[in-house]
Amino acid sequence: MKKIFPLIIVLITLSVLGIMVIQMSWIKNAITLKREQFKKEIDRSLGDSRDMIQERFIAKVPQVPINLDYRQNMLRNLFTSQVFSKDEVQQILESTLRKNNIKQPFEFAIYNIYNTPVIASDGFPMQERDNTFHITLTPENSMQGQEVLYLYVKEDKNYIISRMAWMITASILFTCIIISAFVLTVRTMFRQKNLSEIKSDFINNMTHELKTPLATISLAIDALVNEKVIHDTDKIRYYSGMIKEENKRMNKQVEKILQAARIERQEIKLNLQTLDAHEIIRKVADNLSLQIQEKNGKLHLNLGATKHTIEADEVHFSNMIFNLMDNAIKYSKDNLVIHIETLNNGPMLAIKIKDNGIGMNKETQSRIFEKFYRAHTGNLHNVKGFGLGLSYVKAMVEAHGGKIKVESTLGKGSTFTVSMPLQSA
Repeated sequence: MKKIFPLIIVLITLSVLGIMVIQMSWIKNAITLKREQFKKEIDRSLGDSRDMIQERFIAKVPQVPINLDYRQNMLRNLFTSQVFSKDEVQQILESTLRKNNIKQPFEFAIYNIYNTPVIASDGFPMQERDNTFHITLTPENSMQGQEVLYLYVKEDKNYIISRMAWMITASILFTCIIISAFVLTVRTMFRQKNLSEIKSDFINNMTHELKTPLATISLAIDALVNEKVIHDTDKIRYYSGMIKEENKRMNKQVEKILQAARIERQEIKLNLQTLDAHEIIRKVADNLSLQIQEKNGKLHLNLGATKHTIEADEVHFSNMIFNLMDNAIKYSKDNLVIHIETLNNGPMLAIKIKDNGIGMNKETQSRIFEKFYRAHTGNLHNVKGFGLGLSYVKAMVEAHGGKIKVESTLGKGSTFTVSMPLQSA
C-alpha cells in the first residue's frame, strides 16, 4: 500500500497535466484556425467587392452590345474607380463583408499607379496601409495602370477569442471539473490513508489497554485457586479487590469508546445546572494532586475571575477540566509545573491550563482535537489512552456554547484556553 499510493498519485497527476497540455494545444490550434478562416472570409469579401465594382463600372458606360471579350477590353482600357463616389464603395464593401459574416467596422482606400489615394474613407490609417488587406481592382495589363483597394478592418484583439468563446469556456470548465475531481480524489485518498493509520493505532492502543487488566485478572484468578491462598481470607480479599479494580478500569475504557460514539451521533444530553466553576476546578485539582506529586510537580491556581458562575453539566464540565489536567501530567517532563488561571472576557469565563511539558508542533496543534489522534511523544513511551480525551473536551465545550484553543511551543509546553458562557443575569 505504501508503494502503490504514491504511484497512483503520480499517475493521476501525469494524466491531469497531460489533459491540460492537450487542452491548451487544442485551444491554441483552434484560435489559429479561426484566424485563418477570418482572413479567408476577408479575402473572399474583397474578391466579391472587386467583381461588384467592375460590374457597376460596366453598367455606367453607354449601352452597347457587350460580349465577354469586349467586356474585358473595356475594363483593361477604361476602368477607373474615379467614377464611383466614396459612399458607393462603402456600400459595396459593407454588403460583401456582411455577406461573409464580418461585422467589424472598417476603413478603405483605393490607390492608383502613382501611389496616390483616389478614394479613401475618412478614418483610413495611411501609415498602416501596408499591414491591411488589399486586392487589385484593374485587370492585368490595364492601360490605365493598376488600382489597388486597401481594406482596414478594425479587428478587436479579442475578436477571434470571442467568436469561439463558448468552446473555450466549455474547455476551461471541463478542465476545472477534472482538476477538482483530481484534488477531491487525492484528498479522499489521504483521508482514507489517515483513517487507516488511525484505525490501526486505535486497535493497537485498545489491545494494549485491555490486555494489561486482563492479564492482571488472569494472574489474580490463578492466585485465588492456589492452595496457599484459598484458605487465606486477607489474600482472597486482596486479589478480589484487584480483580474488581481492573474490571472497573476495563469498563472505564469501554465507556470512553461508547461515549465517543454517542458524541458522534449527537446523542449526549446535557443536564444543565448552575455551577461555581472555581469550586469544580479546585475539586478536580485535589483529585489529581497525588498524580502531580508522583511526578514531583507543582500546581498553581490563580482563580482571579470575579464572575465564575456558569450553566453547565457538572459531570461533563468536571471531565473537561480533568482531561486537560490529565493531559498536562501525561505529556510532562521532569519538574512538572501546571498553572490554572481564570479571567473574565466579556460574557465568557476563560479558563487557561498551562504546562511546561513536551509541547507540540504546528501539525499536531492543527489535529490535536481529532478523534483517535495522538501526538507523537518522541522518547516518551508511557502515555496511555485512545486519543479520545481532547476530541471529547472540544465536543463538550462546543455543546455548552463555548470555545477551546491551544497555543504551544515544541519543547516548552502548551496552554489550553477554554471559554465558557457565564450564567445570564
